[in-house]
Amino acid sequence: MDPRTRPYRSVLYIPGSKPRALDKARNLPVDAVIFDLEDAVSVEEKENARDTLAAALAEGGYGARVRIVRINGLDTQWGRADAEAAAKMDCDAILLPKVSSSADLDALAEITGDKPLWAMMETPRGMLNAAEIAAHPKLQGMVMGTNDLAKELQTRFRADRLPMMAGLGLCLLAAKAEGKIIVDGVYNAFKDDEGLKVECDQGRDMGFDGKTLIHPAQVDVTNTAFAPSEAEIDLARRQIAAFEEVEASGQGVAVVDGKIVENLHVATAREILAKADAIAAISA
Repeated sequence: MDPRTRPYRSVLYIPGSKPRALDKARNLPVDAVIFDLEDAVSVEEKENARDTLAAALAEGGYGARVRIVRINGLDTQWGRADAEAAAKMDCDAILLPKVSSSADLDALAEITGDKPLWAMMETPRGMLNAAEIAAHPKLQGMVMGTNDLAKELQTRFRADRLPMMAGLGLCLLAAKAEGKIIVDGVYNAFKDDEGLKVECDQGRDMGFDGKTLIHPAQVDVTNTAFAPSEAEIDLARRQIAAFEEVEASGQGVAVVDGKIVENLHVATAREILAKADAIAAISA
């Protein structure tokens, strides 16, 4: 499915070491799951988590949800074994943390072969090398690691995320230039639906495909924010109809709601309708 229309509205982190959480993810209305072997797993559980996760993925039941395994960094004592294990798991992609250059992805690909790769974008060097990272032939998607990025940048928290806009923008430009998926970072206050909606709307306005989540309570707000609204779907249909009518008659230009409709607007309208159809199919 085209990454521009395949939904990635909600991408939920699930600890790879927790059988109950792994089971619960089978029934959550998320578009993708990041099965985490890194931050969400304690040092004592690192090795056992590989077997626990492999068994859950082998059991299946995750439906249309994209299954992404986040491993520990290759510079850690667990990274290589994680990568070797993940390469054999029934998953759709492998996510590498703290990617700073395309060489990091090369090193992972030597272990994981043909598995699609995703990159955590969470370091200043990663921001500066976003273009070469996005261009990597094995890369399928990018995930903003905004907590780590804020730590590295030594920023203070602002609801408008102004200190991180340069990094977010560089990664967005890189992903869009290469036609790769890119999802926004997490919102830490998982009981603050209003704040979550504001940040989701900001991310959607910027062009992110969706948002990573730390709690199932955040799914509904995020799914709504990153899905085409009824008003957007209605406008898209009317733009396509008006353009096709004028094109067939060979007269003038199409106008909808007082605004000219050109080829580029029709292309966007078709993407909106395709995404709405894809969401409906996944929901079913």
